[in-house]
This record gives sequence, C-alpha cells and structure tokens, in this order.
Amino acid sequence: MTLSLDLPFPPSVNRIWRQFQGRTILSKEGRAYRAEVVAAIYAARVQGFGRQKLRLVVAAHMPDDRRRDLDNLLKAANDAMQAARLFEDDSQVIDLRIYRAGLDRQNPRLTVSLEAA
Repeated sequence: MTLSLDLPFPPSVNRIWRQFQGRTILSKEGRAYRAEVVAAIYAARVQGFGRQKLRLVVAAHMPDDRRRDLDNLLKAANDAMQAARLFEDDSQVIDLRIYRAGLDRQNPRLTVSLEAA
C-alpha cells in the first residue's frame, strides 16, 4: 500500500513546544497544526498502516527563502500523522527521506508519501 498526501507546512519547532510548570507541552500553535493535519488526513479518507514498517518521503514546498533545517520539519508532521492514526508510532519509519521541492509562497506544504516496507 502506498499513500501520498499534502499536509500543511509546519510551524517552527521553537514555536511548537512550551514549558509549563516544569513540563514540556504542545503550544497553542502546535495544537492548531496537529488539528489541521488530522482534519486533512480524515478528509482524504485514507486507511492507516497500523504497525507496519514504513518508508516515508517528504517533499518540502517552502513558503520563503529563509534558512531552515529540513529535519526540523519532520517532528510536528510525524506527531500529527500519528495523532491521526495514520500509523501507531513514528518509530515504525525505517526509511526516511526529506528534500526541498522548491518555493511555493501561495501554497507551502509537505507532500508526504508513505509506503509499507
């Protein structure tokens, strides 16, 4: 089974997490991003992969020319896909690739392709 879908472009990792009473929690912006991804996955009516090992390819369509570490784009997206039950845990990903797919100021996004390994 192979799945390809577009997810919203994630906020900066520095804006996703907050410290509260000595604990690290998901920020308001992080919760909003997660809800947006979950809604997009549910709207696509895709079947989850359960506990299968996965190959994940992410094409990052950037919103601007700012310098960004590609690996920082993965955490919020992976956690949101897990929250949507696309897979049970992101540790199932045994093959991972992320690349810059160019600039798209009008529609920045992550195009995600998942395949059972």
